Amino acid sequence: MTVSFMKKAFVLVLLASAAWAETAATIPLPKPHTTGGMPLMQALNARKSGREFSPEKLSPQALSNLLWAAYGVNRPDGRRTAPSASNRQTIDVYVALAEGVYLYNAKEHRLDLVVPGDLRAAAGLQPFVAQAPLNLVYVADYAKMAELPDATRVLYSAAETGSIGQNVYLYCASEGFSTVIRAMVNRDALAKALHLRPEQKITLSQTVGYPSRTPAEKKGAN
Repeated sequence: MTVSFMKKAFVLVLLASAAWAETAATIPLPKPHTTGGMPLMQALNARKSGREFSPEKLSPQALSNLLWAAYGVNRPDGRRTAPSASNRQTIDVYVALAEGVYLYNAKEHRLDLVVPGDLRAAAGLQPFVAQAPLNLVYVADYAKMAELPDATRVLYSAAETGSIGQNVYLYCASEGFSTVIRAMVNRDALAKALHLRPEQKITLSQTVGYPSRTPAEKKGAN
């Protein structure tokens, strides 16, 4: 093996590594399926919380559909599937996967890497959060409500978070996924891990995945 060949091979490895890093930093999502699914009244009837999850990953298409249903863009003017006061769009959706934590970019419908590595366990205090394939972390950006009193900012961000969370519940009911929205989060530790600004506040977290289909899951539904 010549030195020249080894140098070329080394360069190719570096290029491949750079390409992989670039791909990992941004995950383009498939176009969401915005038709079909379970009729609304049936989805409402099937809506429930589940706390037992299979570790099986969601497919790229299912992840795309989930995030679009949660807080995707559904109109040409950039408005979303969930309402927000004065269309401020104060909530950011962080997605904790085994590969890292990503920020959902609704405008481009993609995931942008925030922190590499598996931080799923940091998204909650219950053991199941580390086993489930993903956790959604809802973060309110108070900078978008800077002129408002604190109580109003809390109210607006809570209402917006609740709407997003219910969208996730209905999508999961329609597709047979399990989910539970949670307030039990170590907010200070998670905010530090996500490098949040002081004006960014974690509201709630929501775990999503395939149900484990055990008796414990049925008992945990509410």
